[in-house]
Amino acid sequence: MKKNTKKLLGVLTISMLLVTGCGKVPKLENGQDAVITLKGENISVDTLYQEMKDKFALSVLLDLMDEEILNQKYEDTDEIKTTIESQIKLMVAQYGQGSEAQLLQQTYSAWGIDNMSDLRDYLKLQQKRNLAVEDYAKESVTEEEINQFYEETIFGDITVRHILIEPDVDSNATDAEKTTAEEEALKKANEVISKLKNGEKFEDLAKEYSDDETNKEDGGLLPKFSHGDYEEEFEKASKDLEIGKYTTTPVKTSYGYHIIYKEAQDEKPELKIVEDDIKEEIAENKLNDDATIQLTALEDLRKEYEVEIHDDRLKEQYETYLKNAKEQLKENE
Repeated sequence: MKKNTKKLLGVLTISMLLVTGCGKVPKLENGQDAVITLKGENISVDTLYQEMKDKFALSVLLDLMDEEILNQKYEDTDEIKTTIESQIKLMVAQYGQGSEAQLLQQTYSAWGIDNMSDLRDYLKLQQKRNLAVEDYAKESVTEEEINQFYEETIFGDITVRHILIEPDVDSNATDAEKTTAEEEALKKANEVISKLKNGEKFEDLAKEYSDDETNKEDGGLLPKFSHGDYEEEFEKASKDLEIGKYTTTPVKTSYGYHIIYKEAQDEKPELKIVEDDIKEEIAENKLNDDATIQLTALEDLRKEYEVEIHDDRLKEQYETYLKNAKEQLKENE
């Protein structure tokens, strides 16, 4: 249960006790029950409620409506429970230094959560929200997007050899040292390409120069790979090469500079074989590229479940929250 929820429910409980459990309850001139009397302006139950509603109610409302909807939409599966326990174990280690009590000190400061049961409920709500957003992204993928992705991105398995030249630099190096190491690695990679142009064998040069210890003795031979197995730059360079050709410009990745030789390529798989993988990747791209998709997904889900906010003030707060949140997310893209 979130901090604002606990504050709201707690104060409401106190208010009810004041009104119903204390014998005589002072009345104000307008007939309302008094929560507090003091010299000057007295404070009524209605005043207290309106103050709490303006400050805390929207957060409480969002959690309550989403919890009700998502508990209908998603069962409490073993996978969800296992994930929650894994999250808690990690949180105890990282933020509680091995102690649940110390973790709860942190969660109380952040969310108003002071017991493990409420923490599990909170994590379950967030996990089900994530599931709803992921399903929304998958459902938004169109046949046109799938076909375009297949035509432009998918290819048959490729077999290549490579020679990797890594910059000779450690993690404590200065920016200047890193730049120098990058320049030296690029120069060395170009020297290897010159040797290839002069007729030296790729396999021999791989054994002599490659920094990839896992395959240099095999002449730089890599296992077959398909889309998504390697970094985009390596994948594109390999795909664009003709069989029996090598890259005449070093290919830069996070590992360093590669010289790639294309051995073979299989036939492109049929769409029906890779369609599910394509749909999943497109959905993942939508999640990464659209900063507002989480808000939109949950907003649409509430509409699907015919949520209506009958309190005009809360309805205005909800609409303003969605508008401002989307604008802020777009600005931060």
